[in-house]
Amino acid sequence: MLQSPAWPASARDVATADVEATAGRHGATPVDRLAVARTLASTTPVITAGTSGAVFATLAAVAAADVATARTVEPHLDALAILAQAGVPAPADATFGVFAAEAPGLRVDATEGGAGVFRLDGTKPWCSLASTLSHALVTAHVGDDRQLFAVDLRQPGVTVHDEAWVARGMPDVPSGPVDLVDVRAVPVGGPGWYLTRPGFAWGGIGVAACWWGGALGLARVLRSLAATRPDSELLQAALGVTVADLADAEDALAAAAARIDGTDDDTDWSFLAQVTRSRVRRAVDTVRERVVRTVGPAPLTADRAVAARVADLELYVLQDHGDRDLARIGRKVLEHGGVAW
Repeated sequence: MLQSPAWPASARDVATADVEATAGRHGATPVDRLAVARTLASTTPVITAGTSGAVFATLAAVAAADVATARTVEPHLDALAILAQAGVPAPADATFGVFAAEAPGLRVDATEGGAGVFRLDGTKPWCSLASTLSHALVTAHVGDDRQLFAVDLRQPGVTVHDEAWVARGMPDVPSGPVDLVDVRAVPVGGPGWYLTRPGFAWGGIGVAACWWGGALGLARVLRSLAATRPDSELLQAALGVTVADLADAEDALAAAAARIDGTDDDTDWSFLAQVTRSRVRRAVDTVRERVVRTVGPAPLTADRAVAARVADLELYVLQDHGDRDLARIGRKVLEHGGVAW
């Protein structure tokens, strides 16, 4: 599965075929997917300098098997890494999400209640699998800053709105809002720590690894079709350019992993993460659109796994903000440099 020579040693040690087999299949339940997350958490290191290649390779392999499973596994592994970076122990057998999104008109505020415990009040948007998870890391406003908190989602005061999720992509990974009323929370890092640590950027690249893995699974559909029609130069051409697109995305991920594992303290991690995510998203969008256009309607109407992968992947990459994120790259270059030319 891994072809780029830029991957660091930690990635090459991952048995990606075994990870794919472990990741299950399309149609698994949320509980089944969380079981996969717990299993992989026991064998996958938390992301740090020296392990990012292994984490990215694992996430990509999960997504190559099933995109929705990767969408479940990635935040669980990310949460465990965040807790480790903050020196906060994770409860045994917990399943975690990371609820850090913001939306106009919605806000969660944290109030200190003494003895290191806070209370959270407000509504948090985009809370994936909140009705199935045991815990989540939730960002909340503390004065002018945002701070991260660990929350047991099974306590009174937590109301999950799965009914708000009507997406055709990832329909069984509901990501509706959650209301929090006087909910007990434990701080994870100080104000501003969550967004400014290098691990925030590293986790964002991990999401891009899932996008790439999901596109690999879709490219296999095209490869299988081309194999049944060996005289079709059009299919061969489509497959050839898809190989090139996916190789470009893989090189971006592998180079980022090598930079992280190389412990380059001078790296602008936010800039690296955004450029990597944008490169991967462009390739993934192009591959998805080309595969759909080339294979025609039959797989999308007769093969549930293919139809789900297309819809899941289309939704998943929207975690990248397209032109707004490209504008962020441009602003960084104008303000701080960052490109040799």
